[in-house]
Amino acid sequence: MLGSTHGTLTSDLRARVVACGEHPRDAVHETAAATASAGDLDVSGRALYASVPDLDRFFRPASVAVVGASDAEGRPNTGITRQLIDWAGRVGARLYPVHPTRETVFGLGCHASVRELPEPVDLAVLLVGDPLPVIEELAEAKVKFAVAFASGYAETGAEGSAAQIRLAAAVERSGVRLLGPNTNLNAFERFRDDLDGPAIALITQSGHQGRPVFTMQELGVRLSHWAPTGNEADLETADFISYFAERPEVGAIACYVEGFKDGRSFLLAADRAARRGVPVVAVKVGRTETGARMAASHTGKLTGADQVVDAAMRQFGVIRVDGLDELQDTSALLARARPPVADGVVVYSISGGTGAHFSDLATAAGLPMPQLSGAKQAELHEWIPEYLSVANPVDNGGHPVGDWRGRKIIDAILDDPSVGVLICPITGPFPPMSDKLAQDLVDAAETTDKLVCVVWGSPVGTEAAYRETLLGSSRVATFRTFGNCITAVRAYLDHHRFRAGYRSPFDEAPRTPSPSFRKAQALMRPGKQLSEHAAKQLLRAYGIRVPREQLVTSAAAAVRAAGLVGYPVVMKASGTQLAHKTELGLVKVGLTSASQIRDAYRELTDIARYEGVDLDGILVCQMVERGVEMVVGVTQDALFGPTVTVGLGGVLVEILHDAAVRVPPFGEDQARSMLGELRGRALLAGVRGGPPVDVDALVEVVLRVQRMALELGDELSELDINPLMVLPRGQGAVALDALAVCR
Repeated sequence: MLGSTHGTLTSDLRARVVACGEHPRDAVHETAAATASAGDLDVSGRALYASVPDLDRFFRPASVAVVGASDAEGRPNTGITRQLIDWAGRVGARLYPVHPTRETVFGLGCHASVRELPEPVDLAVLLVGDPLPVIEELAEAKVKFAVAFASGYAETGAEGSAAQIRLAAAVERSGVRLLGPNTNLNAFERFRDDLDGPAIALITQSGHQGRPVFTMQELGVRLSHWAPTGNEADLETADFISYFAERPEVGAIACYVEGFKDGRSFLLAADRAARRGVPVVAVKVGRTETGARMAASHTGKLTGADQVVDAAMRQFGVIRVDGLDELQDTSALLARARPPVADGVVVYSISGGTGAHFSDLATAAGLPMPQLSGAKQAELHEWIPEYLSVANPVDNGGHPVGDWRGRKIIDAILDDPSVGVLICPITGPFPPMSDKLAQDLVDAAETTDKLVCVVWGSPVGTEAAYRETLLGSSRVATFRTFGNCITAVRAYLDHHRFRAGYRSPFDEAPRTPSPSFRKAQALMRPGKQLSEHAAKQLLRAYGIRVPREQLVTSAAAAVRAAGLVGYPVVMKASGTQLAHKTELGLVKVGLTSASQIRDAYRELTDIARYEGVDLDGILVCQMVERGVEMVVGVTQDALFGPTVTVGLGGVLVEILHDAAVRVPPFGEDQARSMLGELRGRALLAGVRGGPPVDVDALVEVVLRVQRMALELGDELSELDINPLMVLPRGQGAVALDALAVCR
């Protein structure tokens, strides 16, 4: 049996495999990233820290120019101009109409061009069909920001995409920061200023899709900003996430995303929010082929492989939800709720059926529902009949909520140290008892640091207990459906667990190449697929263990190699055109004698000749058994660049599709999380009497492959280690086969 060469994941290994360790790590607060140069790059030349645009003068400008302003009856620009005048008045901005043929617009003196404005303005709103000719004027007038509403760009196809590229290039030359094109007036809505508490900041690529979150103000939820990013020729979702994460009034960022402009920019922005502890909740379309097509037709964005997007979001704590109703409810809870003091969830209801139904759904969703202690159950039975279950869920039978017992029960549950969340589902109103229950829940929430949630299931929604009592409280989280409550509470617990343990991978990402990189570069053949022999040399360069083997070009040499490698052996054809050798019969296993070696050599070369495959030789390899076959690989994602995948391997890899993916850089914790996502993870612990395998060695290989992906960057188009044989605990992991394709 092969001995172990990997040992444990020591701090020295992490420094070599994962990062350089140039910056100390910190869970939530800013670290060296706060003082790092915006140009700080990792070993692949990608940025390590997000630059934060100063958008204060966009959202609160001192002066605004409206280019194409109009007050002519029936003109579309007239309504927009009127809305902008009202908005400028609310934010205290001086507004200058700009139109080449008008002297006044709505009584305001009009200027023929931006060049004639009496001062450099902070924001120019472009109500013109083609904003491109105006950009140069804005630059000359030292305008800081511009908004382009015009459509007909990347969302319309190739011709529109070319026009957007020209517009983006002009904007970059000008120094003006542009929102749009193909955006709208959502940034200039009337926001309520009479609401207190942490606010939601909203980012949407489709304006209409943000309307449900915006209208939550009518339910008492504060909204601070709305950024409708449109086609993102310049300013993008990532810019606004970075900016909002720094705003003290923002408690959560809600996003509707159709496509990312740049994957790394998004990760850096999400990292900034994670450092600050600001939750980001997002609907990201493109889960299906149909959704992806619609997204492209609407914003001209590449949606990217959804599995990669999903993994990238999880890595950096972005909470992905499916519906706009989930977006509004989850964002509101995360913005307003205090951090949990415990993870335990207790369901309290007036009906055993309601409690059982909700508990079923909550448990299936992964919410921790601890059984209350015997002492606590005895205490609850002081007010609840003995025949009712109070272990969790707590069933009070109904009548206690109508008198003094109702508040006693709620306080007793909240007093339990294992309880961090109390959820009370009320499937329908039953006044006056439901009115008192709602009031008791609100009063109790005011006296505790624990989260109190209510599901008001009435389809009417006009009841006083709901409209006045529950919605009038900022301490009770009120939902209309079981599903949204469970989704939001799970996100709440997950976010704070993530926040407590977050360590930015960018702080430790490698900035200088390792000695392995120089060895690897010598093996690369641009535009070519490497032979298995060369691919394994690439793995060796990064310290990934491969079997003892020799490449031979004659039967006699094969016999000698087998003697050196040690029987039994495996013989395989090796060539740059070979991807699936097994299907062609180009692999022979379990060979135990010189005669078998000579016969196998002749058969392998005959098959290769018949199939027209050029060989660089025949590999005579040590035979490795008794392990779990895994696959570890690298692929290039159009948005995020190199990605690392791990999954169950062997010949069934393409059938099982049991794999997890991450976007570098990531640390050991994420590598282990990948294994936890696999459906077949139980195989690693040993099944049917088999020993547990060397998970530490598997994690080490994943981290070494990540280092390779970071250092080789775009030079490595694809890497496939399959199978990676993970041996019993303490004995390591061996790459039995490998395929590498150079960019």
